[in-house]
Amino acid sequence: MAWIPPPLITGALLVLILAQLSYAFWPHRPRRFGSILVLSLVGVLLGQLWSLLGFPGVRLGEVNLLPAALFAIALQPLAGRLILRLP
Repeated sequence: MAWIPPPLITGALLVLILAQLSYAFWPHRPRRFGSILVLSLVGVLLGQLWSLLGFPGVRLGEVNLLPAALFAIALQPLAGRLILRLP
């Protein structure tokens, strides 16, 4: 486990937590969890880009928590329109 960087573990846990909270508490019709998970991942990556550009935010270790959560929540209305075709 020493070869896995801690920000990767923290980011993955943040994506899973945000996806599960969005799936459970979003007041729209039921959507597929895969699309919610992908949009949460995009939101966390946008939050990291926010941090990379030097804008302020709330950090949780190496992960910029506040912009990541805001971007993930802002992208959730698109979950009904996202079509994932997995093999």
